[in-house]
Amino acid sequence: MLANGDCSSTELTEHYLERIARLDKDLNTMISVNSDDAISGARACDERRAAGENSPLLGVPMVHKDIFCVDGGKTTCGSRMLETFHAPYSATVVNKLNGAGMVMLGKANMDEFAMGSSNENSYFGAVKNPWQRDCVPGGSSGGSAALVAARLAPVATGTDTGGSIRQPAAFCGLTGIKPTYGRVSRYGMIAFASSLDQAGPLAVTAEDCAMVLQAMAGSDERDSTCSNQPVPDYSKSLGDSIDGLKIGVPEEYFSDGLDDGVASAVRSALAEYEKLGAKLVSVSLPNQGLCIPAYYVVAPAEASSNLSRFDGVRFGYRCDNPADLEDLYTRSRGEGFGAEVKRRIMIGTYALSAGYYDAYYLKAQQVRRLISDDFDKAFADVDVVAGPTTPTPAFKTGAKTDDPVAMYLNDLYTVSANLCGLPAISMPCGEVDGLPVGLQLTGQHFDEARLLHAAHRYQQVTDWHQRMPAGLE
Repeated sequence: MLANGDCSSTELTEHYLERIARLDKDLNTMISVNSDDAISGARACDERRAAGENSPLLGVPMVHKDIFCVDGGKTTCGSRMLETFHAPYSATVVNKLNGAGMVMLGKANMDEFAMGSSNENSYFGAVKNPWQRDCVPGGSSGGSAALVAARLAPVATGTDTGGSIRQPAAFCGLTGIKPTYGRVSRYGMIAFASSLDQAGPLAVTAEDCAMVLQAMAGSDERDSTCSNQPVPDYSKSLGDSIDGLKIGVPEEYFSDGLDDGVASAVRSALAEYEKLGAKLVSVSLPNQGLCIPAYYVVAPAEASSNLSRFDGVRFGYRCDNPADLEDLYTRSRGEGFGAEVKRRIMIGTYALSAGYYDAYYLKAQQVRRLISDDFDKAFADVDVVAGPTTPTPAFKTGAKTDDPVAMYLNDLYTVSANLCGLPAISMPCGEVDGLPVGLQLTGQHFDEARLLHAAHRYQQVTDWHQRMPAGLE
């Protein structure tokens, strides 16, 4: 529409700001809305188009997950600890999308410090799933997913440490991709678990994800873990045939814990791929059952280290009238962090403590290597690995808040990609009781183009991605 002159960026931006003002009071997807800056930015984009610029994302509105620093803007990470923090610089992802001409509408709600699978852990309140308001949207990028599903923005950024882009994408009927570790810079993205975190887009289609990821990806001298490998044109081959694509289907993904409706939807999607010329190949990931225990040692251990900086002195919330230094540390962290963040800090600190490091953290890293070896063996025979994104559709708000282990099991199929640094994409492939179901494709390192291509071809012959929640006109 922008390229054809059917509308201006200013008109688009005003349209989405109006929808946010009208609909988000109920959904709670946004932490902050930057109306004035968005309108002025949109007008500048219109001037650039009038002057002859035609880059594909110029003037397209979007929302950032509130884990990305924006220079001078509020960046809370969904926590009381950073409720009043204004970043002194912008994240590389923010700078890259600004450079592509995207217009930031505001910052999306999220689980505190990206710790959660339901977006119930935000200091600013739980986010509602627009498909069914009494259900969770997934986490930790639940705000990003819910707002795109409700068409409050065409695209939003998310971060994925153990499935936090893909799981909410599945719960909200969207397409979301976690790139290869190192494909997108983590500079200015507040850290949860540094060896697992990656940024990526959530959008309606794989084509949209390809365009946005193209702008996000690339080397960054300010992030030593960011890859220098060239970024291909993700949109170039989207429409090509997938005839002969070998899709691995692990038997371990279809176990007793998988909802029957989800299993049926995923198998129907795989049958659709066969019609498109792909070949299904049975593969095995024998260490799949160890993914959750390994992840929930590694991630809390790294979180314990990363969040030690928030102590009431260097960063973050400071308690009132501390009696002494110990009281300052204790009360600032006790009052500033929520229950789930405290739980993971304590687990991680224990796993790293003297006498337990070898038994827990080192052992988890060894298991991580075994899980990675399983994928290497599978990729010797197949191009991608497919399966469900989540064991069930979105669950009721409050259903698992008292059972952390049950909550953690929602990440059963997603954490392996983070442990191995692999790219993975989730896309809608069906519905169960009116709630979306996600199909996940996992690829080899730096093979995002193949994942986006496969997802796009599926979306060309199905309409699950085009469906949107009722009552949001």
